[in-house]
Amino acid sequence: MFSKKHSKPQNRIDSLIGAGTVIEGDLNFSGGMRIDGHVNGNVVATSGKPSTLVLSELAQINGNVNVTHLVVNGVINGAVSASEYLELQSKSKVTGDVSYHTIEIQLGAIVDGRLLHAVSVDQGKVVALKTGKAE
Repeated sequence: MFSKKHSKPQNRIDSLIGAGTVIEGDLNFSGGMRIDGHVNGNVVATSGKPSTLVLSELAQINGNVNVTHLVVNGVINGAVSASEYLELQSKSKVTGDVSYHTIEIQLGAIVDGRLLHAVSVDQGKVVALKTGKAE
């Protein structure tokens, strides 16, 4: 009742970076993306829109990641920000600080950095609780 409604993860993949592909430079996307190759740069989703990034066990990102929903089974060398949901699967390895709202970590996942729980509170929607005392 009091929680912020979250966007749903994208249930379709709009873009695919195939195995053996190497991207040099920052990558900006919207919607759903799957990476099986390597990215040497930041991976950033369009702000204000729901986004899902899926990294296979073949994927490697050398840069920061900023998305809404993130599923990792590969390697990330950089800071990670998943504003709504983060899943670290068994073969994932993250070297850098990880900011998340909701997290799921499977046995075998490695994080070499800090886990930072990001709570987004909209001050305009805070409900004041009243005590039972008459004033």
